[in-house]
Amino acid sequence: MKRAIWNRIKRWIKEKGALFALLFDPDSIHTSELERYVQDAEGAGVDLFLVGGSLIFDADFAKKVKMLKEKANLPLLLFPGGAMQITGDVDAILFMSLISGRNPEYLIGEQVKASPIIKALGIETIPTGYILVDSGAPTSVSFVSGTMPIPADKPDILCAHGLAAQYLGMKLVYIDAGSGAKKPVSTQMIKALRDCIEIEIFVGGGIKNPETASNLVSSGASTIVIGNLFEKKWDLKLLREFAQAIHKNKL
Repeated sequence: MKRAIWNRIKRWIKEKGALFALLFDPDSIHTSELERYVQDAEGAGVDLFLVGGSLIFDADFAKKVKMLKEKANLPLLLFPGGAMQITGDVDAILFMSLISGRNPEYLIGEQVKASPIIKALGIETIPTGYILVDSGAPTSVSFVSGTMPIPADKPDILCAHGLAAQYLGMKLVYIDAGSGAKKPVSTQMIKALRDCIEIEIFVGGGIKNPETASNLVSSGASTIVIGNLFEKKWDLKLLREFAQAIHKNKL
């Protein structure tokens, strides 16, 4: 099984200390803006692009993903909310199981539906344990998946789930407070998880400033994912500040 993109990501994490990933929600961007956003992000120091969302209402989803792939020089990873969001115009897919929930559809059901499509399209898969942590408010993914997030002050529960992901052979855990989160996952939770597991840790949701991103990296995050913040307002200066804060822990 090919691992070209994942091997590149692992190498970059080792070189930079942590990576800055920008998440595009196709429902929130216009095709006329894509090229400028991609150019701005790559020039500002973003390392990866993610695309997807819990729900996709845009009939041009596949078209927008294809445009992103054509414009981007950086790896484009699919961050799918379900099997219906699979498209071949990406470099790899985060093949996720929502292991913090107990809804079988998102633990294994959607994965079974997606697998033959992924194989036919020849997409590189990155096995990912997806873990929701409470952010102080209901989020799209918790509502759509019908799952409860892990309490924000229970690092032992988070560690148990992270270890399960590692022992199941997953390459990373994606710790998410969810889109529109009131607050990010705490540094204490990420530090406890880093002390428990050896695989990479992606963190997203509710990260509103570079200082928070830097603190999460110092606590053990391998990659910081920002999406909703830049959907509300595109800010090139802030993109640069996030990149500098995340990369300042360069080894």
